[in-house]
Amino acid sequence: MAYAVVAHYRCEPADEAGVRAALLKVREHTRAEPANEGYEVHAVEGRPGGFLLYERYADRAGFEAHKAADHFRELIVETVWPLLTDRTVTFAEVL
Repeated sequence: MAYAVVAHYRCEPADEAGVRAALLKVREHTRAEPANEGYEVHAVEGRPGGFLLYERYADRAGFEAHKAADHFRELIVETVWPLLTDRTVTFAEVL
């Protein structure tokens, strides 16, 4: 069953360009993953430093493989997350 992830990220406006660049690099790598069915990065209108990510994987195992990838660790865990002031994530099975 397909698995979706919706993440809301917020950083200081001064960090926005760096976070955006890292998220776009992650998008490139993630779209090449075998179980990835979509990875979209959005800038939230009217919220400087606000991002919305929509990710879709063939199943939860595909998402777990994504989290285990080197690019996830390097670009998300080590680069993006330390710059965030707020982060919420919703996980869902696609009906």
